[in-house]
Amino acid sequence: MSAIKRLAGQTAIYGIPSILGRILGYLLVPLYTRVFLPEAYGTVNVFYAYASFLKIILTYGMETAFFRFTENEKEKETVYSTSVISLLASSITFLILITLFSGRLAIWMDYPDYGNYIVWFGWILALDAISAIPFARLRAQNRAKRFASINMIGIAINIGLNLFFILLCPYILKTHPDDFPGKMIQLIYRSDWGIEYIFISNLVASCVTLLLLLPEFKGITWKMDRKLWQKMFFYAFPLLFAGLAGIINETFDRLLLRYLLPGTPEGATYQVGIYAACYKISILMTIFIQAYRYAAEPFFFAQAKERDAKEVYSQIMTYFIIVVSVIFLVTMVYLDDFIMPLLVGKEYWVGKGVIPILMFANLFLGVYYNLSIWYKLTGKTSWGAWISLVGAVITLVLNFIWIPLSSSHHIYGYYGSAWATFICYGSMMILSYLTGQKYFPVKYNLIKFFGYLGLAFILYFGSTLVTLKNLILSISFHTLILIVFCAIILTIEKPGLGALLSRLKAED
Repeated sequence: MSAIKRLAGQTAIYGIPSILGRILGYLLVPLYTRVFLPEAYGTVNVFYAYASFLKIILTYGMETAFFRFTENEKEKETVYSTSVISLLASSITFLILITLFSGRLAIWMDYPDYGNYIVWFGWILALDAISAIPFARLRAQNRAKRFASINMIGIAINIGLNLFFILLCPYILKTHPDDFPGKMIQLIYRSDWGIEYIFISNLVASCVTLLLLLPEFKGITWKMDRKLWQKMFFYAFPLLFAGLAGIINETFDRLLLRYLLPGTPEGATYQVGIYAACYKISILMTIFIQAYRYAAEPFFFAQAKERDAKEVYSQIMTYFIIVVSVIFLVTMVYLDDFIMPLLVGKEYWVGKGVIPILMFANLFLGVYYNLSIWYKLTGKTSWGAWISLVGAVITLVLNFIWIPLSSSHHIYGYYGSAWATFICYGSMMILSYLTGQKYFPVKYNLIKFFGYLGLAFILYFGSTLVTLKNLILSISFHTLILIVFCAIILTIEKPGLGALLSRLKAED
């Protein structure tokens, strides 16, 4: 039981930068959706969608390979050095190529005037890729606090610069144009730039993050073991395809919307902005899943050596389902009360119908991450690639069919993307469970799995049948629904939770 306690503690620590960063970052969403029109915000999301795709290529599964070989190899420093040199060499090569061909890439992407964006993103991606293994080493060494602090500094710089350039600079230039502050701002600020400052803020934050990680390079042997690298690469290679397929599932719909929606490119980008803003509402779900993933991967590898490993995995899945069910219900019942009004501008509200679809889709993705540990532990990483490939095919086929179906009455385009995401992640979850039970059987409690998720959905659906115009009454009613759900969960889980708490206290 100490293993579960350790995982929960590490998830909380890893979640600090993720939670605070996401919350602070989502404070920028109301800013973006009020300062920038949907087409400009859509452009931001298109570029970040490309960046997500390239980030997977630049790290090519080396983080997971590092975890695996650090556990198995005696020479851990050689594993670390080999991993760092590999990513450093590939990142520098990528940066040279992206700088040389930025103009041609901008034309190919249908953004001919944005070649400077591509160079900026090339630097961001290269710096982040070089930082990947030092961050992975901190996780492997259970140095979660240092991991969290460096992440938080980078996040704070990114958000602070966004606020400085997008809010403070225009305000000073408007109110004190001829005073000393205004003249200083004019030296560093271009009034004709807007979303450019989102990218510049990210670039500066990536630079500072790598600088903070420089002590992790101290003492490195700078020795690359070619045989070890080959073993690591062939272990990681299927994960590269799994990662690419995963990014197709996660972000490629924004690119497809940009190029498949009928009408002008500007109109399509406008719809991308609406869809992306509504996608962001799944903040609590994505925060928890991201924090959980950071803690879970090294934990699962370490726990595999224990006799009760499979029992622990099963218990963790049950608790995971409870948490994500609560997150889903919290987000959906309070959506109209204050979440939508606080997080996005009114121009974006037209797309809120996709939110419950995307929330459940991300919930399925979180379950899939839980299940996918079987192929990493058994070394059958090719299964991860195949499952993700199936998901990618589903995503592409359904998006190609549904995105072009739009009319003046309903925007089928991004609703189609939302349903494609739902079906994709649901299919991947089921496939991972079925194959995992064959090669690495774990007795998950499926009754609780479907019961808790079904109960959350029923309560949410029931809440939509009641409309209360008074905000206080509406919040009270929705809070009562949450209390009912939590009370049912506690009643069912009380015996197990009581025993677990007793054992944890005894271990202390």
